Amino acid sequence: MELKKSRRHFIKKSALSIGALSVMPFNSLVASGCSTETKKLGIALVGLGNYSSGQLAPALLETEHCYLSAIVTGTKEKEQQWAKKYNIPKENIYNYENFDVIASNKDIDVVYVVLPNSMHAEFTIRAAKAGKHVICEKPMAISVAECEAMIKACNDNNVKLSIGYRLHFDPYHKRIINLSKENTLGTINYVNADFAFTIGDPTQWRLKKSLAGGGALMDVGVYCIQACRYSFGQEPIALRAQAFNSGNEKFKEVNETITWQMEFPDGKISNSTTSYAMSVNNLFVSAQKGKAQLMPSYGYGGIKGFINDEILEFPKFNQQAAQMDAFALNIKNNTDSIVPGEEGLKDMKVIEAIFKSLEQNGARVLI
Repeated sequence: MELKKSRRHFIKKSALSIGALSVMPFNSLVASGCSTETKKLGIALVGLGNYSSGQLAPALLETEHCYLSAIVTGTKEKEQQWAKKYNIPKENIYNYENFDVIASNKDIDVVYVVLPNSMHAEFTIRAAKAGKHVICEKPMAISVAECEAMIKACNDNNVKLSIGYRLHFDPYHKRIINLSKENTLGTINYVNADFAFTIGDPTQWRLKKSLAGGGALMDVGVYCIQACRYSFGQEPIALRAQAFNSGNEKFKEVNETITWQMEFPDGKISNSTTSYAMSVNNLFVSAQKGKAQLMPSYGYGGIKGFINDEILEFPKFNQQAAQMDAFALNIKNNTDSIVPGEEGLKDMKVIEAIFKSLEQNGARVLI
């Protein structure tokens, strides 16, 4: 049977266009008479690594409700480069030592924590105490206890917390999420989610347990946990996990490959693999009335997939811009993020259960 192309236009063109208003700096917006309700919120990027430089900063040139107002880095060269490229004033450039004085900077409404995993909790809590709303990259932290402390700090200081789960804003993944919400294919009974890549530089922080917390599982395995949870629309109740290591010196501190199987209510199951030593990028959903698949599934673009005989096809889409704009609107409208701190906490509970199962030679662990 020939597959049919989807004609659904999930994304409004106005959310994708880069208008003059989108790229105007904050001072120009004020000068043009924009009200506080329509002004863009200022975002400070904390950590200027590959994700900030390659995805977040460029996306902030496309956003309608927020803009790049400040940076936090420990590298002098980056201060100069970013100041020039994004027209950031000297008073909006911070380092990790003087970070807390952002409390008095009215140009900063949101702090986006884009640091190694072990630093997420510290800077989220410091940002909250400075009275700034927070987006924290995934994984939310390196322990359940840290996640809980981050949520408490944001609640105590009356600021919002969102986790960098960009795929919740992606039209392809939203179609998968809606399968269970709308009962499109009937009961979903099995999900397979795999994400892995071959890692390069052996000296990078992702291979150091003290900074990463635990290899591919903490890095790209989180996408698999997320995909299984939102494909079923339910929370897992138990799991088993297995680890594999080829003996490569590169993986002396973190696991090379982990597979795990999760049990969901009513006998539903999922299977996942994550690794730094192979390449796979897939989400498959089996249901009572058919199947769905995204492959590749977890990238910043180029996602492809189908639901039964329907090919999924959407206009070009910037996940990061949509994610940050959505949070800016949460702040303006005093609404809750669709990916709050509690969402990151749920994933961390699964991650801790996986490590516990590994410690017990693959034993079944309740979540």
